[in-house]
Amino acid sequence: MEIAPNPSYLQGNWGLFSLFNRYRLSLSQYQNNSMKERIIILDFGSQYTQLIARRLRELHVFCEIYPYNALPSDYLSAKGIILSGSPFSVLDANALYTDLNLIKGKLPVLGVCYGAQLTAHQLGGKVSKTLKREYGKARLNVADQNDPIFQGISASSQVWMSHGDSIEVLPDTFEAIATTDDIPVAAFRSRPGTFDHPYYCFQFHPEVTHSVEGMDMLRNFVVHVAGCHCDWTPAAYIEETIADIKSKVGDGKVLMGLSGGVDSTVAASLIHQAIGDRLTCVFLDNGLLRKGEFQSVLHSYRNMGFNIVGVDASNDFLSELEGVDDPETKRKIIGRVFIEVFQREAAKIEGVSWLGQGTIYPDVIESVSVHGPSVTIKSHHNVGGLPDTLHLKLIEPIRMLFKDEVRRVGLAMGIAQELIERHPFPGPGLAIRVLGKISRDKIKLCQDADAIFISKLKEYDLYNKVWQAGAILLPVQSVGVMGDERTYEFTVALRCVNSVDGMTAVWSDLPYDFLNTVSSEIINNVKGINRVVYDISTKPPATIEWE
Repeated sequence: MEIAPNPSYLQGNWGLFSLFNRYRLSLSQYQNNSMKERIIILDFGSQYTQLIARRLRELHVFCEIYPYNALPSDYLSAKGIILSGSPFSVLDANALYTDLNLIKGKLPVLGVCYGAQLTAHQLGGKVSKTLKREYGKARLNVADQNDPIFQGISASSQVWMSHGDSIEVLPDTFEAIATTDDIPVAAFRSRPGTFDHPYYCFQFHPEVTHSVEGMDMLRNFVVHVAGCHCDWTPAAYIEETIADIKSKVGDGKVLMGLSGGVDSTVAASLIHQAIGDRLTCVFLDNGLLRKGEFQSVLHSYRNMGFNIVGVDASNDFLSELEGVDDPETKRKIIGRVFIEVFQREAAKIEGVSWLGQGTIYPDVIESVSVHGPSVTIKSHHNVGGLPDTLHLKLIEPIRMLFKDEVRRVGLAMGIAQELIERHPFPGPGLAIRVLGKISRDKIKLCQDADAIFISKLKEYDLYNKVWQAGAILLPVQSVGVMGDERTYEFTVALRCVNSVDGMTAVWSDLPYDFLNTVSSEIINNVKGINRVVYDISTKPPATIEWE
């Protein structure tokens, strides 16, 4: 059982997540050599699971996360399996269970925290609750530095503990290989020769930065124990994905909606390289874009050689959103209208059988409740598949990537730097940056304030130093004084964050003189706004967007 940390421990780290079967990324979509070499991670609900996966990605090892009870049918083709931590105890009545006999000896295994405790508990050892929870830094004493898992590791190394159970007795087929000052079994392995493949377990978390040599231990597992070649790179991904698209689509045609963001741009570029002009791109003006964005983005895409159609669908969206205030209702309306518009546009193009989307991992994790302790944070209009009424098959070439990985792929493809470095912009657009009831007037207020904010970031050479920025119109009016006139107008919140992949974020420490200038510019030039505030919330606990 692991204990929840302060969110600051996660800041700046990589993120990934587990998915239900219908949302998970199946390797059957990507039947290529380097992607066949992968590690499976079984997720028992740990907040650290995503960090394990991201560490493996840093090592250029492809990995998939599956729910603890959804071991894929082709798991024996993997190079190894990692069992994650969990907020549960193996001693709880509702403990999460998977039959370890299915994997024991079948391929290399690494159990982490709950994975280690489950191994001991299920295979004949004894686990008990500790009188004192073991949480924080600890000194790992390595018994055998010649063991493959500890190759190059110091005899005494700092690790991070986060659990309330301890292993008292190991199964007969296992032996301890490391201790700490507080626990006699901090790491253990199957006795040599007992199984066809080695089985290792850690009571600590090698994936967090506080485990100083944890990355080296993970490298040792995937390279020296599991035999991975660490060849999953952006170049390999591009080659494999283009080949896969060609195989999938054949002589078919693809219709794809573009947003101007890096995700849809990279996804479209991959499809375009695979099938050329048989890709028709549609750029919708949903009335929720940034000020002047429709024409500028349309121009950029035409310069890239895309076969692109610009569609003014603003009335379709805004008429449905008028007066709606519930965030989830907004997202569902946008998702529905998005599909309706695409059905209409697809009907105009003969022979279209595929719909391309720029869905990425963070879209999915926030849309799907994966296991008991988790909840759906917010739905995404481009996540969860398509209804039967849209008679198009779905192709999502970057669904397995995080934002930073998408950017690396884009740069490797030679996409213009300014497009790659464009800030993320939410799929629902300004609908979720106008809090409360939607109206055309409020959207214009938000557009005008946002345009000033973004232009000043560029003027002060700050735009490329932050990850995402935008203005949020609050459903709050307050008294103000402009000259001798009393005003009662809206408040706008400026949101600016730094992040790696969008899973965690810290607010950007912008200069006071910059904030002062932006505030004055907005208040003096946007009639209807008389107050500007700056959001200094981290993610977690806040999200980047307000809705």
